[in-house]
Amino acid sequence: MTARKRGAVRRLLETARPELPLAVAALACAAGSVALTVAVPRLLGAATDLVLSAVSGHHRVDFAATGRVLLGALACYLAAFLLSFVQQRTTATIAQRLVFRLRERTQAKLARLPLAYFDGRQRGDVLSRATNDVDNVGQTLQQVLSVAVTALLTLVGVLVMMVWTSPLLALVSVVMVPLSVVAARAVGRRAQPRFAEQFAATGRLNAHIEETYTGHALVRVFGRRRQAVREFGERNDAVFRAGFRAQLLSSLIGPSMSLVMNLNYVLVAVIGGLRVAAGALSVGDVQAFIQYCLQFGQPVNQVTSMSTLLQSVLASAGRIFELLDEDEEEPVADPVHLPATTTGRVTFENVSFRYAPDRPLIEDLSLVAEPGQTVAIVGPTGAGKTTLINLLMRFYDVTGGRITVDGVDIARVPRQELRARIGMVLQDTWLRHGTIADNIAYGAGDVPRERIVEVARATGVDHLVRTLPDGYDTVVDDDGEGLSAGERQLVTIARAFLADPPILVLDEATSALDTRTEVLVQRAMTSLRAGRTGFVIAHRLSTIRNADLILVMDEGRIVEQGTHDELLAAEGAYARLYRSQLTGAQLTGAQPAAPATVTWYDRT
Repeated sequence: MTARKRGAVRRLLETARPELPLAVAALACAAGSVALTVAVPRLLGAATDLVLSAVSGHHRVDFAATGRVLLGALACYLAAFLLSFVQQRTTATIAQRLVFRLRERTQAKLARLPLAYFDGRQRGDVLSRATNDVDNVGQTLQQVLSVAVTALLTLVGVLVMMVWTSPLLALVSVVMVPLSVVAARAVGRRAQPRFAEQFAATGRLNAHIEETYTGHALVRVFGRRRQAVREFGERNDAVFRAGFRAQLLSSLIGPSMSLVMNLNYVLVAVIGGLRVAAGALSVGDVQAFIQYCLQFGQPVNQVTSMSTLLQSVLASAGRIFELLDEDEEEPVADPVHLPATTTGRVTFENVSFRYAPDRPLIEDLSLVAEPGQTVAIVGPTGAGKTTLINLLMRFYDVTGGRITVDGVDIARVPRQELRARIGMVLQDTWLRHGTIADNIAYGAGDVPRERIVEVARATGVDHLVRTLPDGYDTVVDDDGEGLSAGERQLVTIARAFLADPPILVLDEATSALDTRTEVLVQRAMTSLRAGRTGFVIAHRLSTIRNADLILVMDEGRIVEQGTHDELLAAEGAYARLYRSQLTGAQLTGAQPAAPATVTWYDRT
């Protein structure tokens, strides 16, 4: 067994340690069930000898004595069944509690992993580890625990009874066991890598399905349906090939074991017949021994089959523990708390950051956002605008300098406390399955309906909601089906405003809105961000003309800063960018922004 598999076994046992009392109870039930089961062949052999003795001696068969022996065998079977039932139920409890802990730890781990982990991995593979691999551990481990323990105890019990019945025949049977073990180990050693390959290929397939499904509209728009189907076929074929090899190798164990055990039956029948002819054994003894051979062969087959299933468990467990071992967001060693009433003064002091050690992105950046001030960040793609916000949210930590909120270094503030003071609206909207009211109140706890309606009116969502069939109780799914992109964005903006944070971050929050909706949202944001520090990332410069401070970024540096009018007068990068957008709008025939007196129109 490799070090990785030994580590997986050790950690599975550590995870199941709280179930030790149940494991002892299950083991006791299994031992009792096996003891009663292996006693039955001796009883049946005794009943056979009673009948043959009477027949050979031309005596009348003692049916009363034979009946008592058979009733004893029946009682043993019934008691063994009850004990086995209790053992199976207890084993299922152990396995499901183990899976519960694994699933709980996996979910908690995903919540603690940094954003960089998800940026570098396919979501489908991560989901496969958290779902498919955990489920495989639960389902397969339950089979292994319920069958393997009973099989091992049966091997021991049957072996004892075989030696008691006939040491010579027991020796013949035991000699065949090493052949079975060698065959099983040879097959199992080759099957384990195939199972690992199968689950890895399944993760890649799930990643492709997740990506294709979430982007199915773009797949069709760009005519990539055939390519997506072809790629699915290739990955599905990879899963098939890996699964086929794994199952083929594991399925060879049964036939090889059956061959060995059939040879054993032949030897036992021949040698047993000779011993009966010599008077060393009775017919009942041989009958009992053949039954023991059957009982002996079955657990050997089960143990070897379970060894293959165990390889599958270890492959999945290895992927789960690999996820659990990933580096987490480091907790603050000596936390400092923000003031109870945060004003929202944000300062970047000589901040530097790089995603890769050899590729600097932001170098020696400094800026101050005063309370109640709206700071707009503009610049070309890749300039570092979103990275700046990621540093403020501590999705990533700075590699140099520091960021403070109300004079407190955010590196010393617990992340959850920091993020609770910041409301964020992203360009990509996210809604959960639930009602419109649930989505607006997400993260705000138990909020009265009146407050939800108040915020919805302030952000322009109320008119939208009243056109829906069930109003605020209208159920939407996680894709927001039934709502337009702009309407989904309005809901997320209302969600951020309901949280009432001292700092607002809007990352292209109005990019999905039409002109009239954008004007309404701009009016709502102007009134609701009073007293809050706002950071607005925007490509459409017309949306940030009234910002208190506009920062123009390029290659991780602030190349210009000032108000809209000041930057236009400076005739620098901002002025060129603004005029290029204005010229582009004129060339494409885009309509200028509507006046601020615009009213809502009905959804059609």
